[in-house]
Amino acid sequence: MPLILLLVALVGLRFFEVWKFAELSWWWIVALAVLAFIWFEFIEKMLGLDKKKAHKEDELRRKARVKQTFDKRK
Repeated sequence: MPLILLLVALVGLRFFEVWKFAELSWWWIVALAVLAFIWFEFIEKMLGLDKKKAHKEDELRRKARVKQTFDKRK
């Protein structure tokens, strides 16, 4: 996500010609967009990071459900 935010910020700064970003080549921004695409489509899946996030969310939901169940019994 930080990569996408950086990309959006760079596009905005380059488009509105802010400070030194006015001289920044559009090719750097395109290269960053291609890097973001490759990361989210291939590398993240290869490393299993997408599954890790889903498992973490499931674990948090499970813990909350168990806690809620045992709090009701008291």
